[in-house]
Amino acid sequence: MRNLKAPLSLALLALLACPLPVLAQKYPEKSIRLVVGYQTGVAYMLGLLLADKLRDSLGQTVVPDFRTGAAGNIALELVAKAPPDGYTLILTSTGFVISPSLFPKLGYDPFRDFVPITLLASVPNVMVVHPSVPAKSLAELAKLAKAHPGKLNFGSGGIGSSAQLGSELFKTLNKINIVHVPYKGAAIAMTAMLSGEVDMVTSSVPATIPLVNSGRIRALAVTAQKRVPALPNVPTTVEAGMPELIVITWWCLLAPAGTKPDIIEQLNAAVVKIMNSPEVKSKLTQVDVDTLTSTPAELGKFARDENEKWGRVIKEANIRLR
Repeated sequence: MRNLKAPLSLALLALLACPLPVLAQKYPEKSIRLVVGYQTGVAYMLGLLLADKLRDSLGQTVVPDFRTGAAGNIALELVAKAPPDGYTLILTSTGFVISPSLFPKLGYDPFRDFVPITLLASVPNVMVVHPSVPAKSLAELAKLAKAHPGKLNFGSGGIGSSAQLGSELFKTLNKINIVHVPYKGAAIAMTAMLSGEVDMVTSSVPATIPLVNSGRIRALAVTAQKRVPALPNVPTTVEAGMPELIVITWWCLLAPAGTKPDIIEQLNAAVVKIMNSPEVKSKLTQVDVDTLTSTPAELGKFARDENEKWGRVIKEANIRLR
């Protein structure tokens, strides 16, 4: 009978000399880069907050990398080409699913090049008018626009902005003609409405609260399914009889396509726990931002629904960026 001990010993030594399989490695083993497509506002705040809390949760440094420009597309293109190893993530916003309908050429595909991790937060918008506009509700505004086609106008922070898309959706649903006046930024559009240069603006709730409460502008409806505590007397678009007029700005966390499912699950569990902690919820509530978490599958479906919804609006309004 042949002696198998020597060959077996050699085989064991050879096995031990080889690197351990990837599956045996513990994630994460090094620092994680969190790319953020915006360097201001809610995205900036979420980027810093998430990096800090994930460090404690995962036991590794999480470095925020702010890559601004082209409506967040520069950051998205960067991460789309990153290795799918869980060490490069991106925090992005609603524009992630809107840009494909606006820009003729993009360096990424929102559904082919990324894998969803979780939704993070959201901010509802509110439709506001100048006090001189004789409309106290959305129904009255639609009626006024029908009686005077092309006489009313609305401002936005630019062509393709969420402010324009929200107002365009209102126009489409009510089959009315209100003229779009784009400005170079949401703050400029709001200033224009305060001066009476434009009649209406769709704006984020936090930006309008002091103006509404002081009576400088009139809020007609919050474009969400529930009322906002800071504007308790302002009805939702659902209550106003326009349930399809939901316009929220949201943020989410993604990884490059091909990232292992177990890494995605680990990140989802960690981030959802962070975002739903009383400390984080309290911080976000103070700046009128809502926590909005999800499973990866829920984010995937939500993103596709938003992509289809705003794609239709952009097509019907014939919005083009050159």
